[in-house]
Amino acid sequence: MSLPDSPIVVAAPAGASRLGRKTRAEDIREQVADEITRGLLPPGTLLDESALASRFGVSRTPVREAIRELAASGLIDARPHRGAIVARPSFERLQNMFEVMAELEALCAGLCAQNIAPAERRRLEILHAEMGEMMRLGDFAAYREANEQFHTSIYAGGHNDYLVELTLATRQRLSPFRRAQFRALGRLALSHQEHDRVVTAILRGDRDGAAAAMRDHISIVHDAYEKYAQLI
Repeated sequence: MSLPDSPIVVAAPAGASRLGRKTRAEDIREQVADEITRGLLPPGTLLDESALASRFGVSRTPVREAIRELAASGLIDARPHRGAIVARPSFERLQNMFEVMAELEALCAGLCAQNIAPAERRRLEILHAEMGEMMRLGDFAAYREANEQFHTSIYAGGHNDYLVELTLATRQRLSPFRRAQFRALGRLALSHQEHDRVVTAILRGDRDGAAAAMRDHISIVHDAYEKYAQLI
């Protein structure tokens, strides 16, 4: 997602529309998270709600929602009555979050292999093929957006609404780091290869294989983000 031309004053994205069209708050949250993970908003930067609302042309309500979401991810420290400042989550916290994410997504992938409907199988195959073309073209922005749809499709294919709810909530907290890892050199191609192993297992109805492939994928995503973060 491209960043606006206006100067990088304090900003913050907000809540999400989960499975539907993104809300204005979520768009803001993603832009600010991208700026933080790129090092454009370094730790200690004060995020002023009024400045952010002016920058993005919104009321302070979606800005406050964005700040809450960023705080849940560990990217900012929201201090009551004193404003919010850019922070960095500890290595231990981020590791714990990714460990939980890996197990949730592994469960989703396993159930998807077992329960996915024929129409869902076809849509997953088509999306995976489209992402392969995005990867070959080096279309970073399109691939990154399609990646969220790819994972959401696998969640839905498991046909367990409560698991989907838990997984989406955790994914939202990790979204800034999952998006940032795509900036690592060669990451698009590697991500697509990892997805291919997941999709192959799902289409074969291999529950254990799909779960293992997805668990490995999320672990690699974590490693890719950590390597990227060391460079900024």
